[in-house]
Amino acid sequence: MLFAALTALAATGAQARDLAAIQKAGVIRIGTNAEFKPFTYYEGSTMKGFEYDLGNAIAKKLGVKAQWINQPFDGLLIGLNQDRFDLVISSHGITPERQKAVDFSNPHYCSGGLIVSKTGGPKTVAQLKGKTVSTQIGTTYVSAIEKQLGNRAVKTYPDNSKALQALMMGRVNAMVNEKFYALEAIKANPGQLQQGDLMFQEKLGMAVKKGNSGLLKAVNTALGTVQKDGTYAKISKQWFGQDIRCK
Repeated sequence: MLFAALTALAATGAQARDLAAIQKAGVIRIGTNAEFKPFTYYEGSTMKGFEYDLGNAIAKKLGVKAQWINQPFDGLLIGLNQDRFDLVISSHGITPERQKAVDFSNPHYCSGGLIVSKTGGPKTVAQLKGKTVSTQIGTTYVSAIEKQLGNRAVKTYPDNSKALQALMMGRVNAMVNEKFYALEAIKANPGQLQQGDLMFQEKLGMAVKKGNSGLLKAVNTALGTVQKDGTYAKISKQWFGQDIRCK
């Protein structure tokens, strides 16, 4: 239903701001779900994270400032197609379904769905058979879990923190989430959580409204520039201790 709504919005033909309009205004509006440490999150009233720093670097290459707009993850692509944002940077896996509704940039990093459980719990897909798994609604993890474990295995939550809380409180047997977010959660709960297998791999991209080809080209050019000039590596190593671009 969500993707049907997205596709319908994409087909309405409403005009998104093109690159010239964005540069004239001097501001690019970027939608994100800022509760996804270490990608975009709040520390007090300050937004921080890998995608936050990368988005600001891309905006600088476009000659504009970034205006970040925080909202729930499952409404971001809908908001993009309603022209509430010019660009969405929020760890969206690039899937055929989503590509029908929005246009994605070249991948800005590669990751996957990592199994996390309480110490002594299940660590593999085989060990999760017949058990329950938490994840965030509207993500690619939902369909991946359903495909490998069945519909009854998935327990969805409105955001990642609540999916993690469900695991910590024993309401589910494991959580499947983005690899680096999951590793951060394990690090933040020493001795309580353990790392399992990577359930699947995926490429993550930034999204523009369907057909906004000028902006898409400019974003891809800016991404390529920061990857070549060392900016990307510096940001990535600051947050992860490694370069997480797709190899």
